[in-house]
Amino acid sequence: MTIVECEVPAASVLTRSVVQAAYFKDSYRAPLLHRQASMVDIFFSIFGHNPWWIKRVLIARNVVAGLCGLDVPSAHAVLNPEIKRQYQVGETIGVWPIFALTSHELVAGRNNKHLDFRLSILRESDNGTERVVVSTICTVHNRAGKVYLFFVVPFHRWGVKRLIQRAIDADRL
Repeated sequence: MTIVECEVPAASVLTRSVVQAAYFKDSYRAPLLHRQASMVDIFFSIFGHNPWWIKRVLIARNVVAGLCGLDVPSAHAVLNPEIKRQYQVGETIGVWPIFALTSHELVAGRNNKHLDFRLSILRESDNGTERVVVSTICTVHNRAGKVYLFFVVPFHRWGVKRLIQRAIDADRL
């Protein structure tokens, strides 16, 4: 099984009304071979191994966004994310606050003036097959959010699929 684009799973803690009202959403399903992996392990297997150039792009993006008055993580947090074995709702994982954390799903994201986004990582089991679904939803609050997404979405789609594929290729998932 390769990475497959799909709908945001109904089993997600993301409410249906929020998913349906989202200005932008995408989801990608991939095999999960490491059945013992926790949600934290799965998160970092995908988002904890960014290539140096992605980190640099994120830092540049954050500088510009910070100048616009948006809440952004520090360059240090992008370059050296703290990795703990356990997390709780309200703590930061990688560079994002955690909104929900169960044994089968981790939801992180950020609320800002221009848009709110949520990143869901959901473990699925079906007839003994384990999979992970990575979903992103964005709710825009103003024109700036729409403009931002216009420029970011093409890179986001490519980047998320690439990060998942890198995790598969490196046998982290």
